[in-house]
Amino acid sequence: MARTRRVGGKSKKVTVSTDAYGHTAGWAATDLEAALALPPDSEAAAFFDVDNTMMQGASIYWFARGLAARKYLTTGDLARFAWQQARFRLLAREHAGDMSRAKATALAFVEGWRVEDMERLSEEIFDELMSERIWAGTRALAQLHLDAGQRVWLVSAAPVELGRVIAERLGLTGAVGTVAEVEDGAYTGRLVGDLMHGPAKADAIHQLAKVEGLDLAKCTAYSDSSNDIPMLSMVGSAVAVNPDSALLAEARERGWEIRDFRTGRKAAKIALPTTAATALLVGVVAAGMAIRRRRSRR
Repeated sequence: MARTRRVGGKSKKVTVSTDAYGHTAGWAATDLEAALALPPDSEAAAFFDVDNTMMQGASIYWFARGLAARKYLTTGDLARFAWQQARFRLLAREHAGDMSRAKATALAFVEGWRVEDMERLSEEIFDELMSERIWAGTRALAQLHLDAGQRVWLVSAAPVELGRVIAERLGLTGAVGTVAEVEDGAYTGRLVGDLMHGPAKADAIHQLAKVEGLDLAKCTAYSDSSNDIPMLSMVGSAVAVNPDSALLAEARERGWEIRDFRTGRKAAKIALPTTAATALLVGVVAAGMAIRRRRSRR
């Protein structure tokens, strides 16, 4: 549906799309539209968290679902994976020990995989399971930044290969994510640097800004999680999207913009596959270890 409204003294048609729950992308974007109807600024960019911000649920959970459908995981592996997510969700916070263990084994499950296989699977599984779970409202916000001539980056704890596929499919600039070490075209199972989580996201954005010539005071960041407060705090404009309770309180205190594309029904429906990205990675590791044990017995 298209409607005409005034932007900067001129009439402009705005396309409004509606999802299955009656949410519209148009209403989510209208008040930002005028602000972004400015000449392109090469020093401005937008940074979007992925899980529960750009996508309903967690990207790596849906990736695991896709692997299970291809017999890389069993239903039992997937159940243990989901239980691990629920456990971390109930804890409500990550402890230092958990983060240390997560870093040590985060991408161990891909040890021996070829990079091209990871990329192929990411593309297939995005098209099958993830594309329909992109929040229409958040995608509209990203498009406004693109239309304003700004670069748009995804910033996620998921493997960077998966983040790149999501960015490419959505027509975004690129992605920052957790990096797995590669030797001779295959993954070693070890990380390069830290999990892209919490303060690590802020550090990565700071480095990206230096390389890309960005002025962080002109940039915008979007996230659902209080874990991303360091990232949200370092830019000129912070937006809490589908925020958890801690981020909601922080956003209200700081006067940050708040966007919520959920309904109570939808929030309950997607509760299982939503959690801290670290927990998701740990869950995948558990499933991957189970796979390796089965293969070693063959």
